[in-house]
Amino acid sequence: MAARLKGRSAIVTGGGRGIGQGVARAFAAEGAKLVIAQRSADVGEAEVAYLREAHGVEAHFCQVDVSQRDQVERMIEFASECLGGLDILVNNAGASRAIRLEAHTDEEMQAGFDVNYWAVFWAMRAAFPIMQAQGYGRIVNMGTLNGVNAHMFTAAYNASKEAMRALSRTAAVEWGEHGITVNVICPAASSDQANAYLEANPEMHAAIVRDIPVGRMGDSNKDIGPVAVFLASEDSGYVTGNTVFASGGSHVSGVSWRPTLEDEGA
Repeated sequence: MAARLKGRSAIVTGGGRGIGQGVARAFAAEGAKLVIAQRSADVGEAEVAYLREAHGVEAHFCQVDVSQRDQVERMIEFASECLGGLDILVNNAGASRAIRLEAHTDEEMQAGFDVNYWAVFWAMRAAFPIMQAQGYGRIVNMGTLNGVNAHMFTAAYNASKEAMRALSRTAAVEWGEHGITVNVICPAASSDQANAYLEANPEMHAAIVRDIPVGRMGDSNKDIGPVAVFLASEDSGYVTGNTVFASGGSHVSGVSWRPTLEDEGA
């Protein structure tokens, strides 16, 4: 077993599937103790069981709806108590829906911000005093190329994720003196949700892959996990306030992302 995160305590929101799962498994392979925060108990508990069996690490499950502030704050408290501290916070949970900009209601826009911005802010704010007291912290927030490239029909997702990037840079400036680094990863990688969508839209899938310079979709564990491990480790102590594009180069000129809408053809 490698050991760059041995003895470190980490929480990964949405760590039971997709990119969050890839990050959590990469952390476990490096020896981290983990809390998997997930809305679905079945998914979260299954991942915790896998991490314990496959990597022999301490792992716990916390059921949480990140759109609820009280649940997010309890999540941070739970992680600190059961892990004996909190060194690493990965805000990965997110949500998006394809809808035309002019069709967004206030409620739909607010829902996007609740999950993609406020949840991150609440978690960071709750984790800060713990990390400040120990003089060490690593915060890794998952951004999206949707916001960077202004992909169509995901305005709430795009705007909330870009607001989160601004929040992350500000925290990096304010919290650096406490030994806390804050960085963002914008990934392009497979997930259960993305795979299901792309399998149903093979032409768009082919167009996306053609636009990725390395010629393939990323793997959450092999391609995104190691980037997160670096940002979560002591090796990244002088790296903060950055957005790392773990995208196979697809952030350079964008990809052919045009989701199908429910009212398409109406």
